[in-house]
Amino acid sequence: MRITFQQKIITLFKTITCCLIFITGRAYGQVGNQLTPDPKAVVQLGNACFTVLTDQMVRLQWGQPSGYDNRASLVVVNRRLPVPAFTTRTSDNWFYLKTNKIELAYKINSGVFDSTNLKIRFLSADTVAWKPGQKQKFNLKGTSRTLDGQDGEMNLYSNQKLQLEDGILSRDGWFFLDDSQSLRLDHSDWPWVAPPGTPKLDWYFLAYGDNYQSAILDFSKIAGRVPMLPRYVFGYWWSRYWSYSDNELRELVQNLRRFDVSTDVLVIDMDWHTKGWTGYTWNKNLFPDPGRFLKWTRDNHLKTTLNLHPADGIQPTEDQYRSFAAYMKADTAQKRSIPFEASNKAFMRGLFDIVLRPIEKAGVDFWWLDWQQWPNDNKIPQLSNTWWLNYTFFTDMAMHSQTRPLLYHRWGGLGNHRYQIGFSGDTFMSWESLAYEPYFTSTASNVLYSYWSHDIGGHILKGNEKGVEPELYTRWLQYGGFSPIMRTHSTKNAAIKKEIWNFSAEYATAQHDAIRLRYALVPYIYTMSRKTFETGIGLCRPMYYDYSKQPEAYSYKEQYMFGDNMLIRPVTTPSVDGFATVKVWLPKGNDWYEWSTGTLLKGGQVLERSFSINEYPVYVKAGSVIPMYDDQVQNLDKDPDNLTIGIFPGSTGKFRVYEDNGNDKSYESQFAKTNIESRINGNVQVVNIAPPVGNYPGMVERKKFTIKLFGTQPPAKVSVNGKLVQFNPDSRDGSWNYDGNNLCLNILLPDQNRKVAREIRITYKVAPGGPVTSGLVEKFKRLTMITAALKSSDNGNDGMYIPKNLGIAEETNRLFSYHPMDFEKYLSQFETSYKLIPDEIKSLRQIGEQERAKLIKLCRKMR
Repeated sequence: MRITFQQKIITLFKTITCCLIFITGRAYGQVGNQLTPDPKAVVQLGNACFTVLTDQMVRLQWGQPSGYDNRASLVVVNRRLPVPAFTTRTSDNWFYLKTNKIELAYKINSGVFDSTNLKIRFLSADTVAWKPGQKQKFNLKGTSRTLDGQDGEMNLYSNQKLQLEDGILSRDGWFFLDDSQSLRLDHSDWPWVAPPGTPKLDWYFLAYGDNYQSAILDFSKIAGRVPMLPRYVFGYWWSRYWSYSDNELRELVQNLRRFDVSTDVLVIDMDWHTKGWTGYTWNKNLFPDPGRFLKWTRDNHLKTTLNLHPADGIQPTEDQYRSFAAYMKADTAQKRSIPFEASNKAFMRGLFDIVLRPIEKAGVDFWWLDWQQWPNDNKIPQLSNTWWLNYTFFTDMAMHSQTRPLLYHRWGGLGNHRYQIGFSGDTFMSWESLAYEPYFTSTASNVLYSYWSHDIGGHILKGNEKGVEPELYTRWLQYGGFSPIMRTHSTKNAAIKKEIWNFSAEYATAQHDAIRLRYALVPYIYTMSRKTFETGIGLCRPMYYDYSKQPEAYSYKEQYMFGDNMLIRPVTTPSVDGFATVKVWLPKGNDWYEWSTGTLLKGGQVLERSFSINEYPVYVKAGSVIPMYDDQVQNLDKDPDNLTIGIFPGSTGKFRVYEDNGNDKSYESQFAKTNIESRINGNVQVVNIAPPVGNYPGMVERKKFTIKLFGTQPPAKVSVNGKLVQFNPDSRDGSWNYDGNNLCLNILLPDQNRKVAREIRITYKVAPGGPVTSGLVEKFKRLTMITAALKSSDNGNDGMYIPKNLGIAEETNRLFSYHPMDFEKYLSQFETSYKLIPDEIKSLRQIGEQERAKLIKLCRKMR
């Protein structure tokens, strides 16, 4: 039965609330009290009109008041904001409007705005002053539609550097939007594109100085929030352009599980449908029963997305051709294709209701849309096909799906942040491409486009390569774990194999660990995605968001903040003698814990650091509290009933963990936040877990917590809510143990009602810190590498043995785990033995001179 327009209106206002929510919390659409500003914010002076939107943002209109256009534009979708305090006055024929951040001056009765009669200054910085016509000099850029053909910042097809669009942020300290001639959205049940109104000028001006986060927040207030993604999106996506069949995909998933590769999203490229780029009918040669296949994906906790290239319209070979043609009143006698028309509302309604909806109901969770043809609509030249497809696909899903609307396509311009995930396109497989993606991704936050999805590992071979370069792909996958979306992909080429079982143990282990670390960090990532929804601040953001007054924040472009507490400096060059070197800037203001080496480093310095293939440059703010999952989580369908709280050394810290249903539409109001705080006073550390505030459908009443204190020595005493906790090496609930490999204290709290607050008190013999945060974790790793290298030289005849001091030092971490109460004794023994290892290696005669020199060099790598 077809849904009536009235039913669609009701569905729209019920379901879209959390998809295109603005600061008022109302649903997206032509709602007068959302799009029309509060009269108290408006000052009318003849044909000039000034609307105070925030204390640093104003709307400036010129024209007949009866012609003012308060419909939504493609960019501005909200104007009804809380009215900030402001004053007005006149002096010497000038009108002045002043908030606590800006002052606007307009010469009364002087006509249309220009550089002689209008000026705005930012009160917190004398250098920020603006007049109409003024050009920015230092824009920090935004993003670009695609990375197709890119080899780093160079395009190999055009031999030109990629030019990013301008963004909201600039070191000039202001942003100007001319919305005068922008297309509008009408007042229909499904708001549709319409021509602009009649006012001569419709401008928005935002001043912010170097407070970039406030600029992003204010822009999101008028341009709409970034909708929250379903939790499963932050898991691992398997994608490959390949003629997969039902059998082959089942075998693939079975093998991924055999290798403990958690997977949440299965991406099926265009061979799912019959031959051609555009298609909507399943290829029965590959999928003989699509319904049963999609049931299998659901039963295996896999979300499925299919690729669409809609440019060729509806062809006569499609199963739904006759139904669609009848709906469009098209002649089928000649069996001609029905042309694609994005701006034709009837065509788009039919595309969704007749062609795509049955596929969605069978079990497809969302669409991968790929538009590569003519850029603008044939009937409305101003309308970008990319922009409009994003809007129509997303809003249709918002109206008809019971879960959160979701789409991944390409960037279409300002306002597209409301449609979440970008598909960046077909990059070349090169170190240059890997090196460019961190900058490209974080800079996109400057237009609120926070969720770029890259082809991890690259899409196409660059030159004469015969396959995937293992080190490059491994480093790319490690970066993918700290990018918005972790999706591997490549073109249809049998030589490009990214399955983990195609790599040697060294690389496969590092790849496995990168995916497992991604899953471990999902509670942290998901909390940061809530921050993106509430403030517009992206998960991956440039350093100047947090450190705008430090010059290095603008020059160290390959590194970025990953949420509030982590700094990532990706490895983007190949290793030399097994180690890759990076130059990293650690901002002043706090210390930083280099997670993979267990080293606490001072902020305010630039360092060169080296990393083996199983290490990655992740720097955690000293004292950070990071929520994590354990290594048992295989998919993100549900929020587990246990949570690990990682606490990092060097300072006190706190975190508010966000939780919700994971894929419902009520997340704006139905969620919970749990405050966790760590305090250090001398040799005592106290961790407090407060009861959660709020609730949501499916919220568990009881939860088990594990506290992991990284970079710390074993305790003298541990208590929970005043009750002593005993040491137990077998990870039993209600006990503590010590991980000597990572110098990490684990406290396993039993399952308990979440309404009960928990205080964990850890007493040490001495204040935490010292040797355990000076790179001891790294030393253990290097010692293991040395012993493995020695054992690999054993031919069974010469009687290779491990020198005494090397053996003692290399096994110390295990003694720490077995006998944490004797930590000081074993640490002292380690320090004595460690100093003697180079001389021991020099004295070995069972190995050659070259091998000896290599091992001694490895000793020197132990910082």
